[in-house]
Amino acid sequence: MAHTVEKIGGTSMSRLNELRDSLIIGDRQGDDLYGRIFVVSAFGGITDLLLEHKKSGTPGVYAAFAQEERGHGWQDLLDKAADAMVEAHSKVLDHKGDIDQANSFVADRIMGARNCLIDLQRLCSYGHFQLSEHMAQTRELLSGLGEAHSAYVATLMLSRSGVNARFIDLSGWRDEGDVTLDERIQSAMDGVDPEREMPIVTGYAQCAEGLMREFDRGYSEVTFSRLAALSGAREAIIHKEFHLSSADPRLVGEDAVQKLGRTNYDVADQLSNMGMEAIHPKAAKVLRQSGVPLRVTNAFEPGDPGTLIDDQPASTAAVEIVTGLPLFALELFEQDMVGVKGYDATILEVLTRHQVRIVSKVSNANTITHYVDSSLKVLRRVERDLTERYPSAKISYRSIAMASVIGRDLNGLSVLTRGLQAIAAAGMEAIGASQGPRNVDVQFIMDRDALEPAIAALHGALVEQKKVDLKQVA
Repeated sequence: MAHTVEKIGGTSMSRLNELRDSLIIGDRQGDDLYGRIFVVSAFGGITDLLLEHKKSGTPGVYAAFAQEERGHGWQDLLDKAADAMVEAHSKVLDHKGDIDQANSFVADRIMGARNCLIDLQRLCSYGHFQLSEHMAQTRELLSGLGEAHSAYVATLMLSRSGVNARFIDLSGWRDEGDVTLDERIQSAMDGVDPEREMPIVTGYAQCAEGLMREFDRGYSEVTFSRLAALSGAREAIIHKEFHLSSADPRLVGEDAVQKLGRTNYDVADQLSNMGMEAIHPKAAKVLRQSGVPLRVTNAFEPGDPGTLIDDQPASTAAVEIVTGLPLFALELFEQDMVGVKGYDATILEVLTRHQVRIVSKVSNANTITHYVDSSLKVLRRVERDLTERYPSAKISYRSIAMASVIGRDLNGLSVLTRGLQAIAAAGMEAIGASQGPRNVDVQFIMDRDALEPAIAALHGALVEQKKVDLKQVA
């Protein structure tokens, strides 16, 4: 049997000692320990401190460095990140000698990064050099600190426990080579035998393509998928803190959710579009094209096989998952649009320029509405640009939410009709709904405060098969 390539996320890494005793070692002994390559993310919260907070946008080292140019406030944030790293590994390591080694590792990497950024500031104090031209590389440098730290700590811990663990650093630290991602991975894995040792690989990989530039915070899954494809893995496994289930158990109840068990990459793409990534779409593409199946498991239930994701269609039609997210509806109304080409292309160009993510869109004779995942600040800029291009058009935006019912095959299930009935029976109103001809998802648009109860109602009617009271609908 070939090896597996397995990814552990940041939240799970913060409970690394628990994973050691269950998922990684557990009751395995001897050769049974091996045949697995682990790709690790930074400990929970570390990348937020090094870059910026993923949800709130609170500046980390990178954001502060980019804003200050000649200031030194970013150094205080770098110290804060270093303290958080030490705190993280001190919670999971048991042996003082390992903690001392991890402390030294952090001190060395933080000092190197600090000196690099100070030198960069000094260089850019001359007019011939612009800091903005180096920010992409700066973001890569800082991001790699977190993954290198967690992989090093995991290697220390497992080695102490008798595992032949090997630290594989793809971060390019003090490496002069400017190589492709494939070359970086192949060079680092040269001579590594997964059947006799356990490689612990950094989720970040420095390469000529610049992972952060294209994938930003999704880079670790790209490294993971590429490593699985290049090494000929039998299976790629992502360990999360939860099972891939039919809905958020906090919304529909622990007893009501159903583990998916099996689905395909089409469903994974729809989930990604809804902001609920089982895996980054580009990473899924790599695995799909290389014929490597993906499994998503609960890291803290190692005996459960989780959910297998491959390219196979469903054997029977069924709703697999109900999810949703808050969005904005950006609407352009122009009475003279009928028969005139170019409106849609212009809107797309403006949205692309402002890096607005489009989730879905609808249009009729004189109106084009895009459902977008963005901030009000960015939408105001979009509105200004579109008004300049179409001064006679009415451009507006409003906060809404979208609930999505997803499955490999929804044919014959009347999801659109039953879904609208379920929403109405729960005392809510859908202000829009759409279903494509491929029958893999149905989208319901509603006010934001109706999203969570709507998901519960849709899940009850379409997954739990609770009967909708049509008298209430009428």
